[in-house]
Amino acid sequence: MVDDIQQRNAFSARLHEACRKQSLDHHGRGVILARALGVTPRAVGKWLNGEAIPRHGKIQALATFLNVTPEWLQLGSGEWDNNVKTVAQPQGYSSFPLISWVSAGLWSEAIEPWSRAEIDRWPSTTRNVSENSFWLEVKGDSMTAPVGLSIPEGMMILVDPEVAASSGKLVIARLTDANEATFKKYIEDGGRKYLKPLNPEYKMQEISNNCRIIGVVVEAKWENLG
Repeated sequence: MVDDIQQRNAFSARLHEACRKQSLDHHGRGVILARALGVTPRAVGKWLNGEAIPRHGKIQALATFLNVTPEWLQLGSGEWDNNVKTVAQPQGYSSFPLISWVSAGLWSEAIEPWSRAEIDRWPSTTRNVSENSFWLEVKGDSMTAPVGLSIPEGMMILVDPEVAASSGKLVIARLTDANEATFKKYIEDGGRKYLKPLNPEYKMQEISNNCRIIGVVVEAKWENLG
């Protein structure tokens, strides 16, 4: 219990220090942070007063807004300045948000495809991918195959929207008549384009202008995120 109180007070002190470095008025910083992160002033007040520590997604958002590293803000480790590249996880790892299938489907239609401040799950990868990459958790069994490559429900897939789709790639696509994205294998054959499930019980679907490729799947893995 004492350790928890000490951790909350230490976090509060670092948060106030970061606010001072950004010249945020002592009395108004709670409202400013609340508006920036899309949370209530009451929630921010608890962080500033040492009553609570925000969840991981909120710490990421706070660090970005205050131009400090998440590691310094959360743990007091590394450099505080966000312009200095310091990571708490092993070198070569990067974390990306785990978003919903609806958010993925609307990826290019929103100014900000997801509210990072609301995302709590940030799985890591050693892949060299673009900064707009994101994770999805596979739904359904259309990509579960009896033999060969199989990506069953519950696996996580890392999607890079800046990788060009070519025949044979696994992709995230959105049909114009659906808000949600779909996960399939992209096929080009005889001048035609298809989305092919890995599960032979599902039919391959021909696509044209009714489909937009959102990104290419560059990694699939199991991970227990708790």
